[in-house]
Amino acid sequence: MTRLTFIAFDGTRFEVDAENGSTVMENAIRNGVPGIEAECGGACACATCHVYVDEEWTDAVGGPEVMEEDMLDFAYDVRPNSRLSCQIRVSDELDGLVVQVPERQA
Repeated sequence: MTRLTFIAFDGTRFEVDAENGSTVMENAIRNGVPGIEAECGGACACATCHVYVDEEWTDAVGGPEVMEEDMLDFAYDVRPNSRLSCQIRVSDELDGLVVQVPERQA
């Protein structure tokens, strides 16, 4: 299991164990992390699972693909470390990953 930490906008931390191969978004939904709406169910067709990857983890997570970049245009308060959590696959390399949920989704 890979350990993920979600930090809600109010600062509340949610630490979850995630199976490799699942997405960060799926684990947020399964564990009731507030602020992750995931309206499209993980199809990269909306921006309602937007998160900020902790700067310590941006290299390990990598950057968005073109389709994800297009969807991020619709996200609220996009930053250089913005990603759609549906596009981040959990792996052993991401054990300890920290992401922050924005104030609101698009």
